[in-house]
Order: sequence, then C-alpha cells, then structure tokens
Amino acid sequence: MSESASASRPASRGVNWAVVLPWARTVVRVGLGVVWVVAGAVKVTDPTQSVAAVRAYQLLPQGLSYLVGWTLPYLEILLGLVLISGLFTRWAAALSGLLQLAFVIGLLQAWARGFSIDCGCFSAGGQVAAGQTHYVRELSRDIVFLAAAVWLVWQPFTRLSLDAVTGGFAGDDFAGSDAAGQNEEN
Repeated sequence: MSESASASRPASRGVNWAVVLPWARTVVRVGLGVVWVVAGAVKVTDPTQSVAAVRAYQLLPQGLSYLVGWTLPYLEILLGLVLISGLFTRWAAALSGLLQLAFVIGLLQAWARGFSIDCGCFSAGGQVAAGQTHYVRELSRDIVFLAAAVWLVWQPFTRLSLDAVTGGFAGDDFAGSDAAGQNEEN
C-alpha cells in the first residue's frame, strides 16, 4: 500500500476501557438495582403469599419463614434503591451477591429434592403443578445477577453515583487509579 493511501485513512483507535468500563458498571449497578426494586415491589403487596413462597422451599423453621417472607420484599426494595443511588456500592453489591447465592442454593436444593415450586422471585411463588417448574431458567438468571454483583464488589466504581459525590471511595483498598480517574472526570 502506498504511503499516501495509508495517510488518507483515519487511524483506527482501540476502545478506551477507562471510559467504557465505569459506564458499563453503571448500567449493571442501576439494572441490578431495578431488578431488586421490582422483585420486592411484586411481593410487598401480598406478604402472606411471600411467606408461602419462602415456606415452599422447606428450608427454614416456620417462625423464621414467616419473618423472612415478611421482611425480604422490603430488604429487596431498599437494596435496589441503594444500588440505584450508587451509595455504598461495594457493600450493596456484596449483600446483593449473598442474597443471590442464597437464592441459587435454595433453588438447587428444591430441584434436587424434587419440589415443584416457582422461585417467587418476580411472582407470588410457592407450589406449582408437576412439570411447571423453570429451574434452569431461574438458576441461569440468578447466576447472571450473582456475576453482576461480584463484578460490582470487585470494581464498584461507577458514574452517576453518590459514592463519587460523597467520597465513598476514600480508604477503599481497591480504589487505585480507577477511583482517582472517576473523581477527576465527574
């Protein structure tokens, strides 16, 4: 190729990951937050059905199932709002990951024990007719949400977050140049 032909072509540049990744994590943070808010809002309107969904897993004593069934929707909504706001992102993502892990374990044990239940993630949940379960789909979805939470624990630095405004990265072991770069650009 001649020198003039290569000079007239614009130079191709690689992806600027320092710009792309914080925005990608922002989408993941807000998306995960919205998932939690929706999951909690669906259940908060019918707490007795939420208790029935928790009991269907047959993991907890009756009294604890009752407590979890009543409080989980509010916890999910609060967790979602904290994630959406970007406040305490690493901690909110860690709690999100722990909840997702608990849900994955709960679904796996229900499947292994031959229960026919709907997970109750975005619906009333509880017992369903044999053959009406969707364990593979529900587990796949929960594992994706778990991976998103782990990514945010590992790298919680996002755009449009209260962490950036409040200096939530100060003293963070993993802050490094990513946090410094965010504070300069915001």
